[in-house]
Amino acid sequence: PAAVVVPRQIFLEEENLAEALPLDGISHLIDAIDRVPAKVALLRYCLRKGIPVVSVMGAGNKLDPLAFRVDDIGRTHTCPLAKAVRKALREHGIHKGIKVVYSVELPSAPEEPDPSSPAIPGSISYVPPVAGLIAAGEVIRDLLGRPERI
Repeated sequence: PAAVVVPRQIFLEEENLAEALPLDGISHLIDAIDRVPAKVALLRYCLRKGIPVVSVMGAGNKLDPLAFRVDDIGRTHTCPLAKAVRKALREHGIHKGIKVVYSVELPSAPEEPDPSSPAIPGSISYVPPVAGLIAAGEVIRDLLGRPERI
């Protein structure tokens, strides 16, 4: 009953982090950003500020909601977004310490209606909400003091 959820819908960039996310009083943060530079900037910011974060990796071109796992970013595999995030974090000396929700399902190849335009990963309606619910569950586990899984 004492929980206060502050949803923010912001086009986040490294330059507007402090302004966009005043972290006073925030106990946890769930990240669902799809752009690697913004995602990495947010994760670095949370690490610097000591804010526990659960970061949701890619759900694009996935069909199996049972393939999601919770683990440390350093132990992720299969997910292209997690791979890109791991690489970018390593460039900043970060190899572990971020809890993530990621899928072990191989992404299906997107259909390309126009060969001259780039393929953009699509999401089927039920997969991203599952990842979000798992992330929310991890925050609740943490708030209740349940043992870590990772």
